[in-house]
Amino acid sequence: MSVRRIVTVSAGLSTPSSSRLLADRLTAATERSLGDRGIRARVRTVELRDLAHDVMNAMVTQVPTGELPGVLSDLAEADGVIAVTPVFNASYSGLFKSFFDVVDQGALDAVPVLVGATGGSPRHSLVLEHALRPLFSYSRALVVPTGVYAASEDWGADDEGARELNERIERAGRQLALLAADHERTGRDPYDEPVAFEDLMSGLGT
Repeated sequence: MSVRRIVTVSAGLSTPSSSRLLADRLTAATERSLGDRGIRARVRTVELRDLAHDVMNAMVTQVPTGELPGVLSDLAEADGVIAVTPVFNASYSGLFKSFFDVVDQGALDAVPVLVGATGGSPRHSLVLEHALRPLFSYSRALVVPTGVYAASEDWGADDEGARELNERIERAGRQLALLAADHERTGRDPYDEPVAFEDLMSGLGT
C-alpha cells in the first residue's frame, strides 16, 4: 500500500479548541478518502500553541530551534497540508502567519493545501478567500477548491447546520486526497545546480 504524508497545522490557542476540532475532522475525512483509493495516510498534527516560543525565536534569529526544525522538515516532505486558524480581527491569527513566515521559501511549491478557519460569526467566512487562499497562493501551493469555515453555531444542536458543515468537510477532504494521491516530490538536491560563483559575487557591491 502506498503512503502519503499529511501535515495538519492547528493554530487554536485554547484547550480544547474549535480549530483543533475542525483540523481533526478534516484530517479524518482526508484519511478516509485516501483509504478509499488504497492509500495509507501518515499524519503529523502540529499544535502551533506548543511551538509559539520557537516560532518567535526563529522570526528574530532566523534560526529554528527546539521542535521547530522537525516540524519544518515534515512540512517540506508533505504530500498534503491541512491548515486551520481561528479568526482574529477578520484574518488569520498572528501565530499562524508567523509560523508560515518561517517556513522555507519554496517548501510549499505545488503542495496541496486545504484551508480552514473557525470563528464566532458566519460573517467571518470570507477569511478563507480574502486571507488564507492568497497566503498559500503566494507560496505557490495548490489550494484545494473547497475551504471550510466553521462558526460557533455550526457546532450546535441545529441538525441542518451540522449536516452542512459535515458535507463541506467531506468534500474538502476528498479534494485534498485526490491531489495528495497524485503528488510527487521531485527529490531534487539543491546542490545539483549550485549558483554560479560570479552570480554570488555580483551582489557584494549592493
